[in-house]
Amino acid sequence: MSQLAQQKCVPCGSNASPTTGPQIQSLLPQIPGWQVIEREGILRLEKRYTFSNFKEAIAFTNQIGDIAEAQGHHPALLTEWGKVTVTWWTHDIGGLHQNDFILAAKTDQVHQNL
Repeated sequence: MSQLAQQKCVPCGSNASPTTGPQIQSLLPQIPGWQVIEREGILRLEKRYTFSNFKEAIAFTNQIGDIAEAQGHHPALLTEWGKVTVTWWTHDIGGLHQNDFILAAKTDQVHQNL
């Protein structure tokens, strides 16, 4: 299990610094399968999870929602039959923060525990 999954998000506002290229490259190996994508000029972390049916996908989505609420940091969640796409980024800074990597690791942990 990733050390990132054991960490908690830190409050950050619009004055927080986004992660840099070297920081991203050091954090990314800790969350296998996640991709850094750019959408609307904003870097984001994204991963698609597969499930046997819609009920499992919804249960996973709800668990991620609970974590997001507890951490005060919210992803984009696309729930479809048999799959959920999770996208993390920090809205206030318009990019990636260490919090996004922490929550990506927590998302993987939820999926592993299903």
